[in-house]
Amino acid sequence: REKERGARSERERETMSWTELTTFNAFDAYDDGIVRGFKSALLTESDYENLMQCNSLEDVKMFLQATDYGTFLSNVVELDPATIVEKATQRMVEEYNYLVGNAGETLSAYLDFLRHPYMIDNIVLVLSGTTRNDSSLSKLLEACHPMGMFEELLTVGVASTPKELYELVLIESPVGKYFRNFQFEDMHELKPELIRARLYKAYLEDFYD
Repeated sequence: REKERGARSERERETMSWTELTTFNAFDAYDDGIVRGFKSALLTESDYENLMQCNSLEDVKMFLQATDYGTFLSNVVELDPATIVEKATQRMVEEYNYLVGNAGETLSAYLDFLRHPYMIDNIVLVLSGTTRNDSSLSKLLEACHPMGMFEELLTVGVASTPKELYELVLIESPVGKYFRNFQFEDMHELKPELIRARLYKAYLEDFYD
């Protein structure tokens, strides 16, 4: 009887595998091709060794033009490390958005979850900056990571208190649910690191659920 149950379980697993394979091309093959393409475009160990031999940022730019990075720095007049990081990040975000736009429902939801930590970091940055009047809103938004940008974040200027920020802006955002248990009257007294830690905890609990 145990052998029969084991054999039946094995047949069920095989049936599920074949079922997944028959639907793979319809739902996941294109996404798989995109990811494989991105992986093949990554710089190799040899590429990094060659980059270490470059004597200037212009040499770095010329070397990268011969890779899959192509001409992503072609419109940059004055090169500096910060600009290279900015352009490389912009390229990564564009490719990520392309993958999300072509992903199926399940993969798309997973990829959106991966953006939530960046959104949390951006919210904490804007919140801490506006409450302390450290910088203008435009400068704070410029400092936000592009992976964590979302439509509602651009309208934070309409809120004058943390509670208004939640009720008018964040409640409809992808990460608004992580603020539900906050005591907004106390947020002015909380350190940004503590706010971030609480939001990360809520995010991780939501992710694993």
